[in-house]
Amino acid sequence: MDIDWGALTGVFGVSLGVTVVVVVMFSLGLAAWARTGHGAPAPDMPRGRHRKAAMVTAVLCFAACLAVAAYGIDLIVPG
Repeated sequence: MDIDWGALTGVFGVSLGVTVVVVVMFSLGLAAWARTGHGAPAPDMPRGRHRKAAMVTAVLCFAACLAVAAYGIDLIVPG
């Protein structure tokens, strides 16, 4: 039995990269969600357009995370 170390390294690298990207996107989504003012009100919360931009950013970040998770499940579950 031979181990294809090049393929194993490639799979490890791609998995690590995707994991880092998803964690960063989710963290950015949480930070943007916090800027929208959900939760305890704070005096430094943005108003108007900044709040809407933060909401759109949060939704896009969470949607990207959901898309990556759905694609991974699609790869695992046989059609």
